[in-house]
Amino acid sequence: MTELQDLYQELILDHGRRPRNFKALGSANRSAEGYNPLCGDKVKIYVEIDGNTVKDLSFEGSGCAISTASASIMTETLKGKTRAEAEELFQAFHDLVTGRQVRIDAPDLGKLEVFSGVSEFPVRVKCATLSWHTLRAALNDEGEVVSTE
Repeated sequence: MTELQDLYQELILDHGRRPRNFKALGSANRSAEGYNPLCGDKVKIYVEIDGNTVKDLSFEGSGCAISTASASIMTETLKGKTRAEAEELFQAFHDLVTGRQVRIDAPDLGKLEVFSGVSEFPVRVKCATLSWHTLRAALNDEGEVVSTE
């Protein structure tokens, strides 16, 4: 492993063990639940939308380190972003973890880059993207549980 891979793994493990924004959000005006039946990961995303801006967001649930770390870093990254910016980040992140070429004009992924190695393990892509698909459902105020299947 390279030093960069070690750093990425360390960051994922840190967020997996001590997730940020892991709580119910009393001020949330949107929420959605997600489930990955393949491995049992479950997540509930809480979003406080103010106009067109993600004012605050948090999550609860249980899952593997990749699933938990992805939700944790996602909540840190998207606070204060517009819905359009959140969608752009979703697309760029999805391209990254599925091994697609990330568009040259894609937004900077920052800490989310730690998930670049997930594309080498297709079964883990669903772990990394569960919270993102669930966030999208919350933003669109969809009522059904999001499933990775």
